Amino acid sequence: METDRNIYIKNMVCDRCVMVVRSVLERLGLTPLSVELGRAELSAPLAETARQALREALAPLGFELIDDPRIRTVEHIKRLIIELVHQQDNRLRTNLSQYLATECRHDYGTLSKLFSETQGTTIEKYFIAQKIERAKELLDYGELTLNEIADRLN
Repeated sequence: METDRNIYIKNMVCDRCVMVVRSVLERLGLTPLSVELGRAELSAPLAETARQALREALAPLGFELIDDPRIRTVEHIKRLIIELVHQQDNRLRTNLSQYLATECRHDYGTLSKLFSETQGTTIEKYFIAQKIERAKELLDYGELTLNEIADRLN
């Protein structure tokens, strides 16, 4: 049985993860057209045997394939927040709820309920935790003052 050309991968949080997943795909003889946080598009649909081999190759590296659409949505929310905080320095032109609703194409109430049910925390608390992690990162680099970090992370 063959499935879609898009695969969804849990626990991808940085550019290094993208490189590792691309490498695994290529090592298994799969041709990735694109690999980004949480998602890869292959040149051909993935057969079930290849899906299982990929699942087994990713597991020791801390990644897992996501088959449940609800979990895909939650992982998409996480990716958007991580990208916003860690790569876009929190340059949000609207409020977080509107941003997520627009990007996920669902109303925020639905997203918030789904996130809380599956993660045991709220989107807002997850967002704050990511900001704290980013602030710690920036402090470790020692290149910015506390005021500059506070401004950067709003």
